[in-house]
Amino acid sequence: MSSISSDFAAVGTGYAAYSRGGRGRLRHDLTARRILAELGDRPARILDVGCGDGEMVLRLAAAGHQVTGVEKSPGMLASATERVAADPAIAERVTLTEGDIHHLPYDDGAFDAVVCHGVVMYLPDSVAPVAHLARLVAPGGLLSILTKNALAVGVREALSGDYALARAQIESGQADSVGNLGIRTRGDIPDHLDSLARANGLTPLPWQGVRIFHDHRMDWQPSEEDYQAALETEWAASSRSPYRELGRLVHTVARRPEATS
Repeated sequence: MSSISSDFAAVGTGYAAYSRGGRGRLRHDLTARRILAELGDRPARILDVGCGDGEMVLRLAAAGHQVTGVEKSPGMLASATERVAADPAIAERVTLTEGDIHHLPYDDGAFDAVVCHGVVMYLPDSVAPVAHLARLVAPGGLLSILTKNALAVGVREALSGDYALARAQIESGQADSVGNLGIRTRGDIPDHLDSLARANGLTPLPWQGVRIFHDHRMDWQPSEEDYQAALETEWAASSRSPYRELGRLVHTVARRPEATS
């Protein structure tokens, strides 16, 4: 796989625009809804690895959780810091720090939930990253990973009308491609991610397909009414086969068993 930009701030403006648009909102709303449902009402200690400009940090902190955000890109971390500081009520529950998924300076089991969204797809493989994340999950805690879905190779391209590229990807099974931000990404099979969770002592929960029906709509700016209808349709399909297999992204969730006395 080709090399990756060392500072994602170079694409920060594009990512912010993506997050504000319909496609980005679907990603964030679907994953946040699932995480918050799994966490329940009890305030949790959450680590967001690769927190970017703070989108998920803000959502989780607004729900009452204590959130630590780790980001490798100084530019993206600066954006996250600015966004968090704009809401003092949230800021008191947030800690932001520069760091890397391979060097996380926290004790084993330090967090009730570890979130890593849109990171693993930029790395050469998932084995070591999942191990680094899983060790930080406390008994009873969650690991949430969002990455590119290798089962949906060619779907976006076909729906967008780029049939030559879609056919090439489908016939080769090649899950590497250039994503929204102009950076090459790598896909994962959901069952493989679940097997990695098991290998690290976690129990996989049902995975979700994210952005099944709207991934090809690059400039989609729906009305709020249309967006909410789309969101509920995507949510209904996200946990059901065969729909979930067609999501551009896969959201796997796993829980560490409670400690036995």
